[in-house]
Amino acid sequence: MRRRRGRAAKWGCVVVMLLFAAVCCAAPVGNAISAYVALRTGAQDDSGIAEGGSAADIPARMLAAYKKAGQQVGKHVPKCQGMRWPILAGIAKVESNHAVGRNIAAGGDIRPKIYGVLLNGSGAGGNTTVFPDTDGGKWDGTSQGERAVGPFQFLPSTWEGVGKDAGGDQSADPHNADDAALGAAIYLCGNGRDLTKRAQLKAAIWQYNQSGEYVANVLGWIDQYTAAAKDPDLKNVTGRVRTVIEAALSQRGVPYSWGGGNANGKSTGFCCSPSGKSGTGIKGFDCSGLTQYAYAKAGISLPRVASAQAGVGQRIPASLGTRALKPGDLVFYATAPGRDATIYHVGIYLGSGQMVNAPRPGAVVRLDGVNTMSGFAGGARLL
Repeated sequence: MRRRRGRAAKWGCVVVMLLFAAVCCAAPVGNAISAYVALRTGAQDDSGIAEGGSAADIPARMLAAYKKAGQQVGKHVPKCQGMRWPILAGIAKVESNHAVGRNIAAGGDIRPKIYGVLLNGSGAGGNTTVFPDTDGGKWDGTSQGERAVGPFQFLPSTWEGVGKDAGGDQSADPHNADDAALGAAIYLCGNGRDLTKRAQLKAAIWQYNQSGEYVANVLGWIDQYTAAAKDPDLKNVTGRVRTVIEAALSQRGVPYSWGGGNANGKSTGFCCSPSGKSGTGIKGFDCSGLTQYAYAKAGISLPRVASAQAGVGQRIPASLGTRALKPGDLVFYATAPGRDATIYHVGIYLGSGQMVNAPRPGAVVRLDGVNTMSGFAGGARLL
């Protein structure tokens, strides 16, 4: 395969002066899409899911496919070690943005099907090499040449070697989430890699696409999903810090609502976010509403606006990096780090690179890696 063009999508906070202050929302730092995929997703209001806060921006049905593939791959590559769902999620994020915008049936079939550009050397989508047809259009819908297919963007010729039936319907279909995820797991495992070793994981991703930029991009997503999947370790967290964190964690799965939430708990929001989403019909939290609520449980009153919250307590400069953060700290993100007036997002740091996060419209309160958001702007210590 060849590559690549990436782009980033981000929402920021806007100051909405109604009867109360502005609220915030944002998107993950990266939204790189394969040049082969005929999608133009731009900024997505894609749904997050609760599930312990682990799934970040992954639709529930796709996450189930990744987890299932991790469990099944040993039957096909017995010597493979360390296959886990964040690895598959990292690949699928870059290849198809987890098929967001498509309908994913209970059985895993994805419609409309995901096709990449025709690999005829035209330069469209970044392709410069002619790939002759190998499947007669069986998988890629055309006999005029090859194009990558499905959420993991397999070339039909590659799929013929790794495609397996994961769902028991006696068909191995790259347009089925379960089958495609299992095929990707088999391909990444090779003849029996140990994917717990960073060098072998890099080699597997390189095999998938021989581009240093691609490998770095996928590894970044794998690391973010890995951080988000870990249960927070609170054994050494006590007192009011624990009160704040437990209050925030108790809201996992609550919907994001633009303008929603306050010191008393979740509430309906108002209209409208930068992407045009209204919180008027959604009872939940935005990012600064969640922090207000959690800190109120420890007897601390916070301003409503994320940028104003940066002025409370001991400021932790961005220059110190995320390692300077301690559990319970507020963690901020800005369009121009160093200028607190441009802060657009806030979360609550848990430790181990994780935060409790109310990320954006269409998502829920969940755990995320602190590197999920763009424009790290330091933190604030109130406890």
